[in-house]
Amino acid sequence: MDISEMVARNGRMYPSRVALVERVPSKKLRVQVTWKEFDERVNRIANALRDRGVEKGDMVVHWMMNSKTWLEAYFGIIRTGAIVVPLNFRFSDKDFKYCVDVAKPKTAIVDAEFVGRVRASGGLPSIENTYLVNGGPVTVADGMEDFEAVIARSPSDPCRVSIEPRDPCGLYFTSGTTGLAKPILLTHYNMEHAAIIEVVHKLREPGDTLAIVKPLYHTGDFIHWLSSLILGERAVIQSDKITPRAIFEVMEKEECTVVMLLVPWLQDILTELERGTLKKEDYDLSRWRLVMFGAQSVPPNLVTKWRWHFPDMLFEENYGLTEGTGPQSLHLGIENPHKVGSIGKPGFNWEARLVDDFGKDVPQGEIGEIILRGNGVMRGYYKNPEKTAETIKDGWLYTGDLAKVDEDGFYWIVDRKKDLIICGGENVYPSEVEEIVQTHPKVQDVGVIGLPDDRLGEIVAAVIKVKPQVLESGETEKELFQFFEQSLPRYKRPRRIFFDEVLRNPTGKIEKVKMRSKYIG
Repeated sequence: MDISEMVARNGRMYPSRVALVERVPSKKLRVQVTWKEFDERVNRIANALRDRGVEKGDMVVHWMMNSKTWLEAYFGIIRTGAIVVPLNFRFSDKDFKYCVDVAKPKTAIVDAEFVGRVRASGGLPSIENTYLVNGGPVTVADGMEDFEAVIARSPSDPCRVSIEPRDPCGLYFTSGTTGLAKPILLTHYNMEHAAIIEVVHKLREPGDTLAIVKPLYHTGDFIHWLSSLILGERAVIQSDKITPRAIFEVMEKEECTVVMLLVPWLQDILTELERGTLKKEDYDLSRWRLVMFGAQSVPPNLVTKWRWHFPDMLFEENYGLTEGTGPQSLHLGIENPHKVGSIGKPGFNWEARLVDDFGKDVPQGEIGEIILRGNGVMRGYYKNPEKTAETIKDGWLYTGDLAKVDEDGFYWIVDRKKDLIICGGENVYPSEVEEIVQTHPKVQDVGVIGLPDDRLGEIVAAVIKVKPQVLESGETEKELFQFFEQSLPRYKRPRRIFFDEVLRNPTGKIEKVKMRSKYIG
């Protein structure tokens, strides 16, 4: 069954059951839709797109902030047989142009918040139709149609398109180490497996309510939500600033039972609990049964502290990557709290191995690269057979992550094979940051690495060689930090500067391993 049909099935089986709640506390907004209403909205969107020429196999850009409309548009696109292209809401105009140039979409659905970036990218000359969400008359006049006006004129009759399990479903642009996002093609079969796996792992049960607080563009909270979809259960989208208080409030007021938290949020909650600025006694969290951690390595001491505050709450730590359709290819399991710090064992219908540089299995206890085989392995990198062949060999997905396995079969992450930095669950490409920093008039050379950080997992650090006439002073450092604020999104900004020579090999490549050894030890 394709995941779009799961929505239609829920509309038939649970017509009056609430499917989604969207909360925007700062605007005192709360809306909800039933499964029947959700399915009808999906049909209207699908019919509107088909009436305007969208056909099976076409690409449709989907650039929106978290909302119930995000999910409705996603499913409306795939119900036509088209391929959805969900974009990171942090993408710049250059990122947007790159994605459009790769995907060559026929249509785009864009949140009004991103119109400025669309204009800066040169607009959408290659796209036939663009629909604006949350827009007004000024932006609509730029050649974009109002999304709500368009779908209001479309029928809610079922949109019938034959979709096969191996048909492509989504093109996800995820982070690479070269500075360019990698286009990863996932199928309906991949998504169906993702919907099933967390139910098998007992992370979702009948009656559960999932709180969605992470961005839906990732194969993170969207994939977590698919298990609620397959069960026909309720989910709550918190479309507002995420703070410790906001997390506790949504868990209490909406009686949520499950949530996925990033390490920075976990750290913030624990800090406020310890300071007394947040008190769990002020909230009724009795229905909150499970917290999931992932997206980066989770320091065991944080989990220990969390368990002290919430001794009866279940927790799960998982490992995954977009090439494997997100989380749960390896998972700790709620029954294994004694293995805190491990990323666990292979998940349902997954196999894992550790191999050396020649693809040979390494002995137990030694470090090797994690390779995976299972139903979640991507179809491939879009229009890049060479990269696909490098990454998928004999059905095994080579992750580039290094780990050890213990005598009980639990995997323990050691390091990344590549230079990717993960800051607060967001991927940062060092070469992209280097390119920006290099433009500063006082910088002669720069190398970017990640430094360990208890809260964010890693922070970005820049090793900078200034030009000969420039003093390595506190004033220079202050000026550079101001430049970072103006030039880079917050999660990409270097938090530390080392004034030093940038280590390079004889061919001119930056020696990141030596640099990390020098500054981290």
